[in-house]
Amino acid sequence: MTAPAPTTTIFETMSRLAQETGAINLGQGFPDMPEPPELLAAAAEALLQRSNQYPPMRGLPALRQALVGWYARHQGLPLSEEEVLVTSGATEALAAAILALVQPRDEVILVQPLYDAYLPLVRRAGGLVKLVHCRPPEWRLDPQDIADAISPRTRLLVLNTPNNPTGTCLDRSTLEAIGALCQQHDITLLCDEVWEATLVDGSEHLSALHIPSLRDRTVKVGSAGKIFSLTGWKVGWAIAAPALAQKIAAQHQFLTFTTATPLQHGVAQGLNLPEDWFVTHRQRYAQAKARLVRGLQQAGYVVLPNSGTWFVSVDLAASGLPVDDAQLAQDLVREAGVAAVPVSAFYADTPETGYLRLCFAKGDEVLDEAVARLARYRVNQRRA
Repeated sequence: MTAPAPTTTIFETMSRLAQETGAINLGQGFPDMPEPPELLAAAAEALLQRSNQYPPMRGLPALRQALVGWYARHQGLPLSEEEVLVTSGATEALAAAILALVQPRDEVILVQPLYDAYLPLVRRAGGLVKLVHCRPPEWRLDPQDIADAISPRTRLLVLNTPNNPTGTCLDRSTLEAIGALCQQHDITLLCDEVWEATLVDGSEHLSALHIPSLRDRTVKVGSAGKIFSLTGWKVGWAIAAPALAQKIAAQHQFLTFTTATPLQHGVAQGLNLPEDWFVTHRQRYAQAKARLVRGLQQAGYVVLPNSGTWFVSVDLAASGLPVDDAQLAQDLVREAGVAAVPVSAFYADTPETGYLRLCFAKGDEVLDEAVARLARYRVNQRRA
């Protein structure tokens, strides 16, 4: 089976438009805040005084140990180093897992809206995709829809919690129902949990690994870039029962083989920072989110509630705006000077078109100027 040629992502497209037009970029999900000096210093020290040679293929022991400790402290997950594989970013972890677990003609269930890498990676492995939808505006996932999509050829289910772009999280009852289905049909779960440390509403992250029926059949994917707001470091990991982890490692060794040694040292030291560091770090994003949401609401935009990620979604119909989100995103970047991402871009089929995603991981002045521009756009639209 020949995989289709990849296309330019919506994130790259909107970022390029923002550069060309001088628009404020609230489209691509990268932070525009001061970077954690503790991690920068740790990586610099490692660069100059430790090693810049190949680390072990499965990751530095110090980082794997730090991940085991961090998940025990922050999520109550008992893990072993044998279950941890360090990768060059979370997307590489996803790729290695999919290549390890999907054979040509195997069926894979994906849930829309979905991160744009899932579909091309499954196709690259020769898999066949079945699509299931979350239901807006609550973005609820019905386990019965997953059950209806299962066939004797289903091998893998891919979930994303907290979800990008919606910021919603799967609750325990949904994960337990999914676990029962995976157990009944011998399906492996690939659970993209890279946004696990971005919950700013006071809730706690529930990993698929917390569900007994999923503990030995789940690959959990995480990201230092999301935990520490250092997206350019591209340090990620896959966590799975030893037999699954070994299969993924066998693919990882022929993808990137290893990840930058000084950055692994930096992340290891970061994971060992005290709890109050992580609380303070999250508070910056909670304040930024509140600032953007408050400004948007005052300008007449209806913002959907969510728990995690660096994004909020605007309900276009409820806001009295055209529901063609792709066209509106083009209009906003050119007429309002603000780049956003249409949620329909996170669909491979029958997209929801009435929602727009905005990134709040920016400084106060940037958010305030973006809100002012969006408010003027609303006023001009009413006059037109």
